Amino acid sequence: MNKLLLRDIKNSAGRFIAILLIIMLGVLLFVGVKATGPSLNDTLQLEVNKQKLSDIRVISDKGFTSKDVSAAQKVQGSQIELSKFKYVIGGKNKDAVALYGLNSDLKQNQFKLTSGRLPKNDGEILLDQRAKQKEEYQLGDRFTFAKSADLKDDQYKIVGFVDSPIYIDDSSRGSANLGSGNVQYFAYVSDDSINIPVNNLMNIRFESLQQEQLFSDKYKTKLNSKLGKIKLALNKRKNARANEIASTGLSQIADAQAKLNEAQSQLAKTKAQTSKINGSNREANEKLEQQADELNQKQSQLESQKSSILKRAEPNYIWQERSDLPGFTGYGESSKRISAIANVFPAFFFLLAALITFTTVMRMVEESRGQIGTLKALGFSKMAIGYEYTSYAFWAGILGAIIGAGLGNQLLPRFVISMYKNYVLGPPVISYDWSSIIIAIVLSMVVTVGAALFVVLKETRDSPSALMRPKAPKNAKKILLERIPFIWKRLKFNQKISYRNLFRFKTRGLMTILGIAGGTALILTGFGISNSISATANLQFKKVINYDLVLQSKTVQSLDSVRKTIESDKNYQSSTIVHTSTASVRQNGKKVNDITMYVPNSNNGLTGFITLKDYQNGEAMRLKSDGVIITQKMAKILNLKQGQSIEISVDGKHPTNFKVSGIAKNYVGNFIYMPRALYQQKIADNPKMQTLLVKIKNSSDADNNLAKNWMKKNSNILGISFVNDQSAIVDDMTKQLGPVVMIFILLSGLLSFIVLYNLNNINISERLRELSTIKVLGFLNPEVTMYVARESIILAALGIILGFGLGNLLTDYVIRQAETDTVVFPLTIEPIGYIVATVLMILFNLIVVYLTHRRLKKVDMVEALKSNE
Repeated sequence: MNKLLLRDIKNSAGRFIAILLIIMLGVLLFVGVKATGPSLNDTLQLEVNKQKLSDIRVISDKGFTSKDVSAAQKVQGSQIELSKFKYVIGGKNKDAVALYGLNSDLKQNQFKLTSGRLPKNDGEILLDQRAKQKEEYQLGDRFTFAKSADLKDDQYKIVGFVDSPIYIDDSSRGSANLGSGNVQYFAYVSDDSINIPVNNLMNIRFESLQQEQLFSDKYKTKLNSKLGKIKLALNKRKNARANEIASTGLSQIADAQAKLNEAQSQLAKTKAQTSKINGSNREANEKLEQQADELNQKQSQLESQKSSILKRAEPNYIWQERSDLPGFTGYGESSKRISAIANVFPAFFFLLAALITFTTVMRMVEESRGQIGTLKALGFSKMAIGYEYTSYAFWAGILGAIIGAGLGNQLLPRFVISMYKNYVLGPPVISYDWSSIIIAIVLSMVVTVGAALFVVLKETRDSPSALMRPKAPKNAKKILLERIPFIWKRLKFNQKISYRNLFRFKTRGLMTILGIAGGTALILTGFGISNSISATANLQFKKVINYDLVLQSKTVQSLDSVRKTIESDKNYQSSTIVHTSTASVRQNGKKVNDITMYVPNSNNGLTGFITLKDYQNGEAMRLKSDGVIITQKMAKILNLKQGQSIEISVDGKHPTNFKVSGIAKNYVGNFIYMPRALYQQKIADNPKMQTLLVKIKNSSDADNNLAKNWMKKNSNILGISFVNDQSAIVDDMTKQLGPVVMIFILLSGLLSFIVLYNLNNINISERLRELSTIKVLGFLNPEVTMYVARESIILAALGIILGFGLGNLLTDYVIRQAETDTVVFPLTIEPIGYIVATVLMILFNLIVVYLTHRRLKKVDMVEALKSNE
């Protein structure tokens, strides 16, 4: 039986390799894409763990003392480090720089020295590797800071270039209220060089959290618990810290209060004496009352001064988690997106591969009826006969599964990680995803061994004599077209044969249609994923957002002067004033945080700057005084509909109920648009109208130079952020998924070709006697080829059309899975996707037709027409 097995594999090597390749491709994509998301996370996790990245960073405007450290250390497992930090202006182009202090106690956030050495004295600086790449700084160059940086020296010698785990994305360094609003570099100088009296940056790390997956819900839950305790500890220290800072001023007020108390006591004595001597002397009493009023006014002033001093002295904290660091959220969402795609696309791919494999194995066993009958006649048991065919299927399936699992698990994640060139990553960390591998192998065995066993058990029920005779052909039946004489009479003979055969071999025809439809759908889905993500940026930043930049003034009072400054610029077009706040919304037991809220000056204030259209019917909307407009993703998360009410908490204040007057189309971020009158009625009387949405004439000029010029002209400009920068972040998502999408398309195309070739081989094997008969009757080789090819062309056309619909459904499902809480992907497939999918299917069909033609020319007609009887 083993010899027979080897002979069968040798004699049908093409079929054996086809089964192996189909299984291999299915497993490769299934296992490979499943492993890619976790591998991305593991690679980053190993890097940040090596460099001891902080879990929490806290920046205080008043600095931290040893008492603050002691309070934070009471949270179990916390490792606390203090250093100095500030945003400053520096470099050739007067850029915003994130400047960190170096001291010997620092163990967290360890940078990697890419060239040079560590500083040995106060006059030396470590500079961001990005500065070397973008501005061509070299070791030994002088890096100059602006006077406003308030450093010990203005110039520092560059002695080394570094990468930092705080900045994993080379394309972004975060934002600051300096320069253009975008930080260009980070740098390290000694703590002594930074003129800050106390350390103002607290890094907090928890060793117990380092074993948790970086972007997992478990890590977030545990971190939030620790963060809440740290916040509570430091907030309890606020009053004590304020008293420490305000001690001098409070001491002076205490002295003044003592004098005032003495004066009030003296006045009380004078009143008593005057009353005894003068009785109810009106003039004397009025004078004493006047003195009392003056003392009361002084008392009020002292209390006001005390309150003001304490308020100014109270520290403000800026809290940062890892997810707040530049690039972290983008990286996490990218790996999450790939993992979401891995749950759908490869599964469909594998399902298609399994379906074709199942059909191929079943046909293989059915073709061997004569051999099965012979073996049975010779006395071989059903088990022995089953062994031969299940072993054939087993070796084809297991080899394909093992090769596919090995290549998929190791090559695909490495290839994708190598495409993340913007990120500072170490060597790829690829672990075997055993659960996916086992699932893939089990499914592979089901569709190969299972199919073989199913058919063998079915066939061996017949007697040896019945098995050694070919199956009787099915009775001929009229097809639908034959019942329409008007059409049937006008068809040529060859066309009639083709249409009859299409209905005669229904299972094979259905398999061919499904194979082509599946391949077309997979290719189309590959393009659809890329197009849909690309469309997000285009729709959000060209159709919804119509302004070019957001400008914020330092105060409401300074907004007029800021507006005059930008209006004098020749590139200025128009602007509108809005109030902006950060809000959170709670409804139906769910909550959405970090929502941007816009309150325009009037209900028409956003017209021309933000397009508000109903997310269902696309009709234009405007603000109404009785409710707010929210965006579609938020409404979906909270399961909200127009007319319902929501609880909005603005800037951490007590939540207030608002009616939802509309749900607007939006693709990136979550927004609330609130009329000013409603804000004044329910939140605060005077919204801080100190933000401008600005349009410029030439949006290509919306770069750092424009911002720098405006900020030089007017110091009241707090910060500027450009829409182009936000659009670039979304575009990066497309670039990161690009390699994965290309792999989908290439493997889908390859699978489609193998499927077509395999089905065509089955077609010819089934009809060898029929094809030999028409050759004997005088049909030329091209005519015999077209006899088969005509059917393939019709089936391919039907498959391609069905594939278009299936591709749209699959793309829609995949992008829904890939969405995050802040991003909506509109279903978009560009015409090029349909063209490429169609052309590839046509090309594969032509190649298969050519191979069929070559095979049919070599058919031995005499051998094929021999009767088994």
